[in-house]
Amino acid sequence: MSEKIIFTNGLIDLAQPRLGSKVIYKTDDFFASANRIIDPAPAVFKEGLFDKNGKWMDGWESRRKRNPGHDYLIIKLGKPGKISKIDVDTSHFNGNQPSMISLEACNSKSNSYKNFRWKTLLNKKKTKANSHHFFNISSKSTVTHIKFNIFPDGGVARLRLFGKISKDTINLKNKTTNLTSLLNGASVIACNNEHFGKAENILAPGKAKNMGDGWETRRRRDKGFDWLILNSIDGNKIDKIEISTHHFKGNYPSHCSLQAIYIPNNKTSSSIIKNSKKWKILLDKVKLSANKTHIFKNKLMKNNKINYIKISIFPDGGISRFRMFGKVL
Repeated sequence: MSEKIIFTNGLIDLAQPRLGSKVIYKTDDFFASANRIIDPAPAVFKEGLFDKNGKWMDGWESRRKRNPGHDYLIIKLGKPGKISKIDVDTSHFNGNQPSMISLEACNSKSNSYKNFRWKTLLNKKKTKANSHHFFNISSKSTVTHIKFNIFPDGGVARLRLFGKISKDTINLKNKTTNLTSLLNGASVIACNNEHFGKAENILAPGKAKNMGDGWETRRRRDKGFDWLILNSIDGNKIDKIEISTHHFKGNYPSHCSLQAIYIPNNKTSSSIIKNSKKWKILLDKVKLSANKTHIFKNKLMKNNKINYIKISIFPDGGISRFRMFGKVL
């Protein structure tokens, strides 16, 4: 069975709270908390649920504006980054979505949003009810804060800011650290399946909260195996590798193997995947157990430079976290 490869091209949601991102200001969130707009989970609808202000909605919703102006909120990114694509999600907002939206951004070390100098990231765009609105961003600037404008008022379920953490803001050279941490700029570029849990989750800090906070594929009904490819920080002297199946008890992979390579120049995701079968073995096929952190000492590529890793799981299943400790180049 041929499966469609899922390309993320190394983009992550820079607005997600686990990077330290947070809403620091909003003009109004009378009907639904502004903090919900950056919740990593998909928005849900709860039939018949009301709170003291009205219908409970999973997102940010302001009251009906009765004076001139518009509503907006400001997000401080946990890690400065470059935004390439955004998703304005109005799921479940039907009749109460904004008429239009726009985005502004700035790069500032100030703690006061009143001192920010905003630049337009996305001009005004019309929105539809209960829809995902995807927009490509042409700016190559590193940003620290986002101003999300809605016109004139209304509700938005989620705002996703897809981009890459600016590695030049991370000072880890010659230090030994987790080379595959989201917080250090690591990212997944592609996988063959992530039906039950996003591949990106395995790079997240801390222990997984539940199975949904890991990478889990559908049940395989044919021959083969599942895989993902991630881009780590450039490193060598790889010492320790951790593969955790925490929470995965009846759905963990039987075995796992790792391959790795160092690619000095930017390559397309397609070419990286095509050549991955030829990469060196970082970890031979090993047996995994349920609900356990497996620790392996690197013996095969001790002194090799590495910045791409392919994780193969046999035949399918879920892992919650992956960590690779080495020296940053």
